[in-house]
Amino acid sequence: MSNDGVNKGRRRFLVAATSVVGAAGAVGAAVPFVGSWFPSARAKAAGAPVRVNVSKVEPGQQLVAEWRGKPMFIVHRTPEILQGLDKLTGDIADPESKASEQPSYVDPKVRSIKPEILVLEGVCTHLGCAPTFRPEVAPADLGKDWIGGYFCACHGSRYDMAGRVYKGQPAPLNLPVPPYKYETDDVIIIGEDQENA
Repeated sequence: MSNDGVNKGRRRFLVAATSVVGAAGAVGAAVPFVGSWFPSARAKAAGAPVRVNVSKVEPGQQLVAEWRGKPMFIVHRTPEILQGLDKLTGDIADPESKASEQPSYVDPKVRSIKPEILVLEGVCTHLGCAPTFRPEVAPADLGKDWIGGYFCACHGSRYDMAGRVYKGQPAPLNLPVPPYKYETDDVIIIGEDQENA
């Protein structure tokens, strides 16, 4: 068989062009496939740690942040609020937070790393409603014995200023304390554990 009429340069060009197009197609198909192995930006953001400047929270006030799609309550507790926690020990279902979710490096009584800054997951442990921050003392709707805390209007559960649930409430557990750490004296990172705990 004779190859006299074959243009070898054209053949090389067609083979090379076909190879390049085939390789581009393979890469085009592989990139989305490999990309599907990694979480989306939205998924990363949903679980990503959150930095919060706690210096903005005035004493006796609360700041609400969001982590993993849930509200995070950050409260700057005053010395009076901290003293009030001791008065409630007999009224609290789990005063030492033995059955409740919290990191091991958190003080079980005040439920925080630094006593004055409280960080809680703002979801009622009964059916998942968001409790309301009620720092006032003895409001008419909560009674003369109320010294501040959280009230869940959905079913009436009450928590103190450490997020500990009162006895006899629909909520079975204290409000959870998320993992968090101090990056500086004024900045906490919710979603990362305290180092050297």
